[in-house]
Amino acid sequence: MATTSTSLESRVSIDRRIKDFSFTTFLSISIVASLAFIFYIIYRLYNNAGYLLSWDLVTFFPSYDIDTAGFQSSIMGSIWVVGFATLFAVPVGVMTALYLEEFAGKRNRFTALIELNIQNLAGVPAVVFGLIGLAFIARGPLSWGFTVGSAAIVLGMLILPVIIIITREAIRAVPPSYKEGALALGATQWQAVNKLVVPSAIPGTATGTILAVSRAMGESAPLLLLGALSFVTFNPTGLDSGFTILPLAIFKYASDSREEYQVLASAGSLILLAILFAMNLSAILLRDYTLRKRNV
Repeated sequence: MATTSTSLESRVSIDRRIKDFSFTTFLSISIVASLAFIFYIIYRLYNNAGYLLSWDLVTFFPSYDIDTAGFQSSIMGSIWVVGFATLFAVPVGVMTALYLEEFAGKRNRFTALIELNIQNLAGVPAVVFGLIGLAFIARGPLSWGFTVGSAAIVLGMLILPVIIIITREAIRAVPPSYKEGALALGATQWQAVNKLVVPSAIPGTATGTILAVSRAMGESAPLLLLGALSFVTFNPTGLDSGFTILPLAIFKYASDSREEYQVLASAGSLILLAILFAMNLSAILLRDYTLRKRNV
């Protein structure tokens, strides 16, 4: 066995070994550089505003008094907007992906048109969705105004193509033998998809969905066009309520000429990073949990 291993290694050319080593080194450097950049940003923010971190920042409303200024309304506004956007986008995205992968049948002009539009929408800049929301949701046919509901629909449209694409890839990763075996035993198409395909695709779908929602949490460009306020001293109470979001509150404080408010913006950035980190961590934990549960 040792002789066979040695002979195989000797057949690998020096050129291939150099390419393999170079590629591995490049990947390692890229990972280290990315992590170093992230930790550098966190270090600078913490070094600038770490002493301000306390529950008061979460419980206090925005104020012109630096001693009582906080981010409660912007945090709650982000939760309301992103939460309702998720409730809108996830069911629609998952059902669309299931239709295209399992029920649409052979590729035809209709499915090709849907797929083309999904791919195009996934690459559209966020500000374009804001313009669409301004023309057709905040004003125009719906005339919902500059409210939590209109912002949720816009962010839902923003993450919808991503959820569809991620869910389709998760469904494709399920071994075809699962469904084929169920169909051979007499199960219907829907029973095979509902009982086998969907549960097996949950890890990939859930991970990608949470990452898409994390993107929505940090978006501000489309909501600026919808009239999201940067200084709000109340929490949203419904879909027709006014709102602000955490990135806009950070921008409000950062653009203030007083240095203490710029420091407060750094503290708000740390809060936003903590929320995004928690969401990404939950995606990893959910994926690992579902994989362990499926393998038991």
